[in-house]
Amino acid sequence: MKTPRIALIAPCFNEAGTIAQVIEDFKNAIPSILCYVFDNSSSDKTADVARMAGAEVRRVPLKGKGNVVHRMLADVDADIYIMVDGDATYDAAAAPHLVQLLIDDDLDMVVGSRVSKTEGAYRPGHRWGNRMLTDFVGLIFGRAFDDMLSGYRVFSRRFAKSFSAHAQGFEIETELAVHALQLRMAVTEVQTVYGARPQGSVSKLNTYRDGWRILMTIIRLFKAEKPLAFFGIIFLVMLSSALALATPLIVTYIETGLVPRLPTAVLCSGLALLAFLLLVCGIILETVTLGRIEAKRQSYLQIPSTRSLLKP
Repeated sequence: MKTPRIALIAPCFNEAGTIAQVIEDFKNAIPSILCYVFDNSSSDKTADVARMAGAEVRRVPLKGKGNVVHRMLADVDADIYIMVDGDATYDAAAAPHLVQLLIDDDLDMVVGSRVSKTEGAYRPGHRWGNRMLTDFVGLIFGRAFDDMLSGYRVFSRRFAKSFSAHAQGFEIETELAVHALQLRMAVTEVQTVYGARPQGSVSKLNTYRDGWRILMTIIRLFKAEKPLAFFGIIFLVMLSSALALATPLIVTYIETGLVPRLPTAVLCSGLALLAFLLLVCGIILETVTLGRIEAKRQSYLQIPSTRSLLKP
């Protein structure tokens, strides 16, 4: 097979103290790797340090990891992409195994699931939040991941070029997972060592703010990708509420022929009408969504798989 063009793509914001180590570690693990650092308007010398370490540096003025990932996957041309955060917490030595697994099994994405024994490396609150959000996505879209929010991933070319990023911040990992699940791509997870940040390096993740944004992204994707289920749930809730409120009125009407609480009757009628209107919206949007997913899949299939690209 041909030697694959492997690109390291690292989104960075104020990682001057760690990015050189990341580049060096991945070059030692895969000597032929091409390193790209996408600097998200850092206020320190991240870009200069990365350039001195041998990486090609590109600037992304729009703030947010999602905006950076959008540019990385669009601008870099390679057969295989390794995406990793620039904080030196992920194990570069695992990269050759992840890449080989992607090639051997002709996968579209391999996720480096985080395993840490270092106290403080993977905080309990982040671990619990990750588990909750991962389980929520699994419930809606089907389970394929245990660590959906890992920043260590290997992509095939056709995954990278078929992915349309809408998220602007740390919720981008959720979109990556849903993209794979929606198109039923071949994906897997491999446990990798996750270390603590070096001294002086500061996390950019805000537990509550970014957790809330990820949750809202999941709900938004649920509405966009499974509209019949989304609006169907609301339909059942509203119709059940209307029936619960209307039952005493119906019983009284049968017994006396009177409707004693007219405002409640009007409310029940409004809830029932709105419930059926939402159900119709869900049915129509489901048809539109299925057509959009089919178009995305056709775009995905136009790009050769990794093993096809590497055939002599």
